[in-house]
Amino acid sequence: MSSTGKTRRFDERLPQIRSAAAGIDVGGSEIWVDVGSRDPEPVRKFATFTADLHELADWLNHCGIDTVAMESTGVYWIPVCQILESKGIEVVLVNARHAKNVTGRKTDMLDCQWLRTLHSYGLLAASFRPARDIGVLRCYVRHRQMLIEYASAHVQHMQKALTQMNLKLQYVLSDITGATGMRIIRAIVAGERDRNRLAAMRDVRTKADEATIAKALDGDYRVEHLFALKQSLELYDSYQQQIEACHRQIAEHLKSLESKADQSELKPARIRRKKPRNRPKFDLREEAFRISGVDLTQIDGINETSALGLIAEIGLDMSPWRTEKHFVSWLALCPNNKISGGKLLSRRTLKSANRARTIFKMSAQGLLHSQSALGAFCRRMCGRLGVAKGITAVAHKLALLVYRMIKLGRQYIDIGQERYEQKYRDRLLKHLARKANAFGFQLVPSTPN
Repeated sequence: MSSTGKTRRFDERLPQIRSAAAGIDVGGSEIWVDVGSRDPEPVRKFATFTADLHELADWLNHCGIDTVAMESTGVYWIPVCQILESKGIEVVLVNARHAKNVTGRKTDMLDCQWLRTLHSYGLLAASFRPARDIGVLRCYVRHRQMLIEYASAHVQHMQKALTQMNLKLQYVLSDITGATGMRIIRAIVAGERDRNRLAAMRDVRTKADEATIAKALDGDYRVEHLFALKQSLELYDSYQQQIEACHRQIAEHLKSLESKADQSELKPARIRRKKPRNRPKFDLREEAFRISGVDLTQIDGINETSALGLIAEIGLDMSPWRTEKHFVSWLALCPNNKISGGKLLSRRTLKSANRARTIFKMSAQGLLHSQSALGAFCRRMCGRLGVAKGITAVAHKLALLVYRMIKLGRQYIDIGQERYEQKYRDRLLKHLARKANAFGFQLVPSTPN
């Protein structure tokens, strides 16, 4: 721990909303803290070891600090936040963009002072953090996604090894990690080289016939590429085991969450053409319904894993967002109006790394070929705005539906593609009739010849 006696550079003559506030600048090896006029040495530096963090918390309690503001710097803020909250201190996590200091005057010491000054005046908005039990679920779900990404990288390594041996397996099979592909790859690693025997391992559901698969398996086998294929397969299997272990941990945690609905009230699931990849072995849909009280999978485009991901990211309490408009604004799924001099410069949505936003956009993309009301809406938006903007508009609509379902407990009912098209046609005719009437005309349907 160290202190500094340098002159403070921020004017504090304005009335403060939070007098017992502190600012913390978090780093990997050191932490700068400012408590204002509550200590003769208001700005101190602490190391990031656990003992130093407990010393920091005790000093803040001694100074009578009840709330602190810090930026979400990587993952360095997590242990600091956990220890401070265990000592009864409120931690306000803020976006670094909202607390950006004056250009050319950025130091760690000034940052903690600037954060405390803004926080004491109530000028910093707290970032969303879910409840503790949902936060644990979010940690598990994010770790699961990371394992899936690592496993997919080794699938690419297997494809590379096959290509180097001119084995065109990925061109005759839609997925080399399916039943047929994995049987053939394991046989190749085990030493089988007869292409006809390998092609005979074809699953009955495979579209390509044995002759085509056998022709694709006529390659140039090399020791170095077989070694790379063998190691990639072992790593892929290892990650699949870790994913299953993560699924078991998620299932155990879901059982500990409070029930909001009886599983007997759950309606039958919609028929899906294809089951989602890396699907847990336990009934994820029932557990998500039990803890949330609503079945998010009834919304077209949202499957079981997407529903779990949304619950983990946004939680089950919609009170942090006063209205649904605040919710979609937090997701960066609404226009960002830039107006200067009365002129609209841009309406592009903000770039965001929000994981819930990513889930909504991927769910919206899956609606392009859906024979449902949302599918028809998706195609109409993409046809009118273009695919990129249309997907964003559909993700906006999905976010509104999820917000209303969780907050109000409403169930989603699909009216169907035909009824949606009819309602859209009726709205369009009503609008045309109103415009015709405004010009003194009457809209009359044409009679067939």
